[in-house]
Amino acid sequence: MSRYRRAQGSTFFFTVVLEDRSSTLLVDHIDRLRRIYRTVQQRRPFETVAICILPDHLHAVWSLPEHDADFASRWNLIKGGFSRGLEAGPPSMSKLKKREKGIWQRRYWEHAIRDDTDLERHVDYIHFNPVKHGLVARVRDWSLSSFHRYVESGTLPLDWGGDMRDIAGQFGE
Repeated sequence: MSRYRRAQGSTFFFTVVLEDRSSTLLVDHIDRLRRIYRTVQQRRPFETVAICILPDHLHAVWSLPEHDADFASRWNLIKGGFSRGLEAGPPSMSKLKKREKGIWQRRYWEHAIRDDTDLERHVDYIHFNPVKHGLVARVRDWSLSSFHRYVESGTLPLDWGGDMRDIAGQFGE
């Protein structure tokens, strides 16, 4: 069994992705995801600094309690709870051996936030992600994002990120 070295610290950025990148499962079952997420958060406390749910993946920044960097078990509970009861295509032998349904990619990206500038950049990335993926022209038009909480608190203006319809040209990654 592989032993992956996990980042240690208190605040982390995550990207968690569905196996099928063409899927809309996360937004189709957003109430289920919210319920499971909230249940795990109550059982294993953490603060959601920023989050954005897209059709096939999500980005989040979490702050964990002091002396607790066990985000892996929290994601395991969220992914497992969300998957339980959902239909997926036939799993491979490898997935069967690991008791996986094939809804989520096995791994996820995590990054330990280094400082306030790093945190700000990752929160901005999260909030702008629906525009980046062409789902909306303005950040404020994507409802499944903590951006709206930032606007309500006065941290960001409603027009943050601008309107892509006002920008000519095409930009790739």
